[in-house]
Amino acid sequence: MTIIMLHFANKGAGVYFTQPRPGKNEKIFKALKFKTMTDERDKDGNLLPDAERLTRVGKFVRSTSIDELPQLINILKGDMAFIGPRPLLVQYLPLYSEEQHHRHDVTPGMSGWAQVNGRNNITWTKKFELDVYYVKHISLWMDVRVFFTTIKKVFCREDINTQTGQSATMDYFNGSN
Repeated sequence: MTIIMLHFANKGAGVYFTQPRPGKNEKIFKALKFKTMTDERDKDGNLLPDAERLTRVGKFVRSTSIDELPQLINILKGDMAFIGPRPLLVQYLPLYSEEQHHRHDVTPGMSGWAQVNGRNNITWTKKFELDVYYVKHISLWMDVRVFFTTIKKVFCREDINTQTGQSATMDYFNGSN
């Protein structure tokens, strides 16, 4: 049902999209997600701002974290794990400090320590601090804790940035925020 709704909401522009993301040891892979925005452009051919392209169906899909489900294929392929630092954009790689690069010492995950401790409602600095903490303290117990906290956060829809008054996507990391 979600796939059909996304097809129509995206005006026939597709239901899935892939995006290159750095994985373990910064090896690039294609992360798969449900497409929650249209490809609408302005008169000059530039994509409209994310907030204008995010569909009502897309907001719902994001607020329920359904958009992450296609990443189960990435897990089956070995590019991702259930738990680990979320894979971020490739263009951030040269902006990381030496300490922040450690987030790539492990396989990225669908959910992680930063997601259950603030997700998109924390600063980039705090997010990286939490990711590196996870890498340094990885254990079965921590993964179990992240797993069950993720379920709680998804059902309660906590710390998701598509709520009223917030931007459609997380601000870009510029190396200092």
